[in-house]
Amino acid sequence: KKKNKKGKTLTLTDFLAEDGGGGGGPTYIPKPVSWADETDDLEGDVSTAWHSNEDDVYRAPPIDRSILPTAPRAAREPNIDRSRLPKCPPYTAFLGNLPYDVTEDSIKDFFRGLNISAVRLPREPTNPERLKGFGYAEFEDIDSLFQALSLNEESLGNRRIRVDVADQAQDKGGTRTPPHPPPAPS
Repeated sequence: KKKNKKGKTLTLTDFLAEDGGGGGGPTYIPKPVSWADETDDLEGDVSTAWHSNEDDVYRAPPIDRSILPTAPRAAREPNIDRSRLPKCPPYTAFLGNLPYDVTEDSIKDFFRGLNISAVRLPREPTNPERLKGFGYAEFEDIDSLFQALSLNEESLGNRRIRVDVADQAQDKGGTRTPPHPPPAPS
C-alpha cells in the first residue's frame, strides 16, 4: 500500500518564500510610482505651460449655464415657439394634471410674482364639489404668460403640472392643443 502524503497548509508568503522565485535569490518587488513623482523629473513648469495668458485665442468662451440641461427650470427659457403666443389679450395658460384639492389661491401662489388676472377651475357637472383636474390662468401681459410657461412640469402639491398656451377662439389650426377655455362666469 502507498502512504498518502498529508499536505502542509502554508500562507501565500511562506509558499512563495519556499519556492524561491526560481532563482533562489531575493525577489524584487517594484516600489509603486506616483505620476506626480514622474513629473518632477520633467524640465520646465509643466503645471501651467499649456494655459499661459499668451494663448487666450485657444481658450473656450465662458459657458452660459442657464442653457445647460442641469440648470434650474426657472433659469432656462421655456421651450416654446413665440409665434404660438397670442398677439392680443386674453393671455391664457392651460393648466393640466392639477391636484383635485387645488384652489384659486394656490394657483395664484404658484404663479407669484407674475401678473395673474383670473383663474378658472372647471368642475364636474355631476359633482360640483369635484374639480376636473385642469384649469386656466389668465395673465395681464404676454411676458407673464411667457414666464408662466417656464413653470411647466414643476410640482404643485404632489403633482407635476402641465403649463401650456391655451387655445384661442380665433385659432382653428389642425394641431393637437388643449381644449378651449370656457367662457368667463358673469
